[in-house]
Amino acid sequence: MLAWLGGFVAFIATLPAPALPGTRTDAAIVLTGGPGRVARGVQVLEDGLAKRLLISGVGDRVTRPVLTEKAGVPPRLLACCIDLGFVADDTRGNADEAEAWVIRHRWRSVRLITAAYHLPRANAELAAKLGPDVRVVPDGVPAGLPLLPLAREYSKFIVRWPMLQMGLR
Repeated sequence: MLAWLGGFVAFIATLPAPALPGTRTDAAIVLTGGPGRVARGVQVLEDGLAKRLLISGVGDRVTRPVLTEKAGVPPRLLACCIDLGFVADDTRGNADEAEAWVIRHRWRSVRLITAAYHLPRANAELAAKLGPDVRVVPDGVPAGLPLLPLAREYSKFIVRWPMLQMGLR
């Protein structure tokens, strides 16, 4: 229990920050599930820091008009530069969906946008799928310090990370 607690404290202390200002990638990927993520992805597009955006893990009932109304996504960006992924329902599914999208578009670099506490595991999953030929730039969206979600995510990470390092899917 002490090892878990010590690791948990280190996990919190080293949560990823937002990507450095001005960091450019070919594309960006937003993993749904929390506030601020879609807005960050839209801002990346508007700032010209990526050419295209995948919003992965979109609910079945979410439509482009709903994204415009509820999330403030500009219709012009939805029309030209945003793809919606409806397949993923968990982090592994996000990585699968993102991998197919990256391969289809032949991107060489992607910005991964999700909550800072979710980023270590999401980044490990995506990097394992994409391999060393695609650069993944982590972009953590601050989500406060919700203790229970942090503890749950840390527990998932410490189970999943060694498996990914060993090449186990």
